[in-house]
Amino acid sequence: MEKLIITIAPTGNVPTKELNPHSPLTIDEIVEDIRKCHDLGASIAHIHVRDENLMPTSDRELFKQIIDRLDEEKIGVIKQLSTGARGGANNVDWRGQMLDLNVEMASLATGSSNFASSVNANSPELIKALAEKMYDNNIKPEIEAFDVAMIHNAVKFVKKGILKGPLHFNLVMNVPGSIKGTPKNLMFMVESLPPGSTWTVCGIGRSQVPIITMAILLGGHVRTGIEDVLKMPDGSHATNELLVKRVIRIAKEMGREIATVDEAREILGLV
Repeated sequence: MEKLIITIAPTGNVPTKELNPHSPLTIDEIVEDIRKCHDLGASIAHIHVRDENLMPTSDRELFKQIIDRLDEEKIGVIKQLSTGARGGANNVDWRGQMLDLNVEMASLATGSSNFASSVNANSPELIKALAEKMYDNNIKPEIEAFDVAMIHNAVKFVKKGILKGPLHFNLVMNVPGSIKGTPKNLMFMVESLPPGSTWTVCGIGRSQVPIITMAILLGGHVRTGIEDVLKMPDGSHATNELLVKRVIRIAKEMGREIATVDEAREILGLV
């Protein structure tokens, strides 16, 4: 079985200091949490940014500041940028404005779905435009699949030549409004993946431990972080370090070694 790739998602679009005081929202906080988690064993950082009011944004300059800081401080993690739908205007010029930066990966949702109180809107035209910009800049898309239809849509895009296999997926489970994070649903999603794919899973909230444990057992990879989990089982506020340590502890008990950054690059075809 391949070594386990751990992705750290230190902060998404939802966490606030009120929801979790450990949420990293400023550039300094985000970089510091990525450093700590990389030191523990995380090899990919899934990066979101916040504006001066700590609101979600796709501002290229803020992404650049984080990337530059990671490079300056020699934090050798694989940088994966979010092109998600909750960072402002819903067009390629806004959502894809950072894709000319020097990174190896970026997220790409291959369909639309529901969030708890908004729509995760990704039109075919937008998906195509984001994918083209990623490939033009030698960036590997991570296909964000919030339901099984997004997997099948990604396969369709491969047939059309818009996406290039082998694909890498992140199976996003238990987002309110999208596919529930259950073992049965995870098996269905994994069995729906095209041959040769690599895959990561993130279980939102209480689904995380059973879902990532199952993924480790099945040979997949895992994502964790305050973007996905705000509280620990005892009700205390999560930290990104605690969440990565938990993944490592589960993997150790199951006999799965942790991939280094170079090993992750090899597994994902980034080299």
